[in-house]
Amino acid sequence: MSNKTFTMIKPDAVANGHTGKIIDDILQAGFKIEAMKYLQLSRAQAESFYGIHRERPFFKDLVDFMISGPIVAAILEKDNAVESFRTLIGATNPEQAAEGTIRKKYAKSIDANAIHGSDSDANAAIEGSFFFSQFERF
Repeated sequence: MSNKTFTMIKPDAVANGHTGKIIDDILQAGFKIEAMKYLQLSRAQAESFYGIHRERPFFKDLVDFMISGPIVAAILEKDNAVESFRTLIGATNPEQAAEGTIRKKYAKSIDANAIHGSDSDANAAIEGSFFFSQFERF
C-alpha cells in the first residue's frame, strides 16, 4: 500500500472554475500536495497517457476532450492514498457518485467527470512519473 497517488483535474472542471474548490476538497480530506502543475496537454501527450485505451471506441473522443483545455496534474500524499482518493472522488458516473464526493459536486457527465484518480499503487507511480520527474517533487 502506497502513501502517494496521482490526480488530474480535467478540462471541464478547470473551464467551469472548479479548480480551487476541488483543491480545497482534497486538502480538507487530509491529503498533502507533493507536486502540482497547470498545463495544456498536446495530442501526443494525451494519446500516450491514455494509450491503454487506444483500441477502445471512445479513445479519440477521450483524447479530444483531454486536449480541449488546461488540466491540473498533482501528486498527493496520505496514508492509503489511492483507496482514500478513490473514495473522495466518487464513482466515474456522477449520477452514481455518493453525496459529497468531488464528482457528485462538480462533474457534468460520465465523460466530463471533473477529475482523474489513479486506480492502483502501480498506476499511481506510472501516471505520476508521466507528468513529474523526481526533480520536480518537493
